Parts: sequence; structure tokens; C-alpha cells
Amino acid sequence: MKGREFKDAVFEQFARIAYAFSSPKRLEVIDVLAQGERDVDSLTKQTSMTVANTSRHLQILKNARLVESRREGVRIYYRLADKDVFNCWKSLQSLAEKRLSQIKEITQSYFKDRECLDSISLEELWERIQKKDIIVLDVRPAEEYKKAHISGSLSIPLQELKTRLHEIPRDKEVVAYCRGPYCVLSPEAIVLLSKAGYHALRLDDGLPEWQNAGFPVESELETV
Repeated sequence: MKGREFKDAVFEQFARIAYAFSSPKRLEVIDVLAQGERDVDSLTKQTSMTVANTSRHLQILKNARLVESRREGVRIYYRLADKDVFNCWKSLQSLAEKRLSQIKEITQSYFKDRECLDSISLEELWERIQKKDIIVLDVRPAEEYKKAHISGSLSIPLQELKTRLHEIPRDKEVVAYCRGPYCVLSPEAIVLLSKAGYHALRLDDGLPEWQNAGFPVESELETV
């Protein structure tokens, strides 16, 4: 193999990864799979796509070896291939935040309409958990909570929050978290909690960032 052939061949493989990351919907699929494995039906609901489109995007991600799958009966479950895929997704977010002013503008516009959204960092949350002076609220879908959640957190999916407010003590601050910095579940939960008279904060990041930072995580079966 000549030098030019080598460069063309290796850069073509790099482009396979870049192509897999080039779709907004495929990025959203990666973001959801960072919470844990999902089948096609679940991913379809979470990303507001058709089954056909979801399957097509998953195939592209699988061909690039960014996701893996397993079969259980008639269902096929997908998961991120490894932590490197999540780290690449986070690096892409970080690069875009630094280079594209539109992200800051879009984010500011969203949060400007929700003035009650005070936030807390991962490190601050861990300190508060150790002091036992807050309630940590997971507002993701129940299936995501069962896969993994912040140790000791209370599960109330956003769609159930309004009817389950009585389950949340009023004598402590509430910190709501969801999938990550660009997930809208916890911001919407904070708005609802604030209107109900709670002092609530949102976690800057989500469960994947918490877990990646080495803080304690639990599943329905055991402590991770």
C-alpha cells in the first residue's frame, strides 16, 4: 500500500465515525442510550421518530461500531459500545459550545423564559447529599431510573409529577435531574415545583455525567 492509499483509506474510516455523528437524530439516540440500553420501540417514543427511521439510524450507528445490540425473545436491545462513545459525544458538545454562538443563544433563550431555574453542580450536589439536607428527584422515565440512578434519589417521572407532589417533603430543598445539560425534563419539573411552592434546583448535568465522574449510582438490582 502506497502512502496516498494509506491516507485515503484511514481517513475514510475516520469519516465513518464523523458521518455517524452527523445526524441530529442519531445524536439524540446516543444521548438516550447514554442512560442505558433500549429497544427500538422505546427509542422511537423517546426521540419522536417512526420505527423505520429509528431502525435506520441505529443501523448506521451499529455499522460504525458506536452501538451494540442483543436479542431477548423477539426484541432487540441497543446500547452504547463503550464509554469512549459517550466521551466523544461530550467532547462534541464541548467543542460546539465553544465554537458556535448559536448554542449559547438558544440556551439563554430557553432558560430566560424559566427564571426560577437555579442550578447546582455535580460537586455541590454530592456535598449536599452527604449533609442529607436535600431531596434528589429523578424525573426521567421509570425505565431509565430502574437501569441506573443517583444513589438515594426519588423517582417521579415528569409526566406524573403534578399528581405525586404529595410524595415530596416540603421541609428540604429539591434537586431535580434528568439525562444531561440539554434535557428538558428537569427544567420543566423545576417550573412545576416552584409554582407548587417548593424551593427547587436543577442539576447542571445528568445521570451519565454523574456516573462518569465516579459518584455513587444505584440500579434496581445493586449498587454500581
